[in-house]
Amino acid sequence: MKGILFTGGELTDLVSFARLPSYLQAFLREQNGVVAYFGGLHIRGCVSEPSWHSLAEVWQGENAFWRTYDTVVETDIPFAQDCVGNQFLLRGDAVLFLDTETGELADLEVDFKHFLFGAEKFPLDALGMEPLRAFQQRGGVLQPGQLLSLFPPLCIETAQQKPRVQPQSVAARLAWLADLYRQIKNLPDGQHLQLKPLQE
Repeated sequence: MKGILFTGGELTDLVSFARLPSYLQAFLREQNGVVAYFGGLHIRGCVSEPSWHSLAEVWQGENAFWRTYDTVVETDIPFAQDCVGNQFLLRGDAVLFLDTETGELADLEVDFKHFLFGAEKFPLDALGMEPLRAFQQRGGVLQPGQLLSLFPPLCIETAQQKPRVQPQSVAARLAWLADLYRQIKNLPDGQHLQLKPLQE
């Protein structure tokens, strides 16, 4: 992997680690999660701190994805996220993509090994890194523990051509996305909305 900004250090959450499939355990033994591609991919680790890197936090914690998103089940493992907070989940051996704005779930039709291979070969496309690239071209640097906030959200059609892109803490970004999802999940297409960006 290229552009590594952070690695997770020692395995301290052995309860979560024991529940993982053997191939993910093998990866995490090598490096206990990683922020790679200059923030384009964050693979979570089995740690209690920092909380933004903790797999247990988003898998079994108070704000676990299955508690918010109707398409996610408790056994789905949210092992990674992209630069804007969309999630990569393991369901069995399949890697699924969760759009955290809309809650839509897509089967990427790859296993973990081939997901990593695709990210390595085609990071821009495989990881949806266009917002990060635009942010970097304007001199921005994404720090470990940050995601990019896009406002207005990509799922909402607006007169404004391009969303405003700025760094935001992982916790704040995921909370904002979950709140957006709750507000729009039962709305018909074409519904008019007024949204406020989250202030940190």
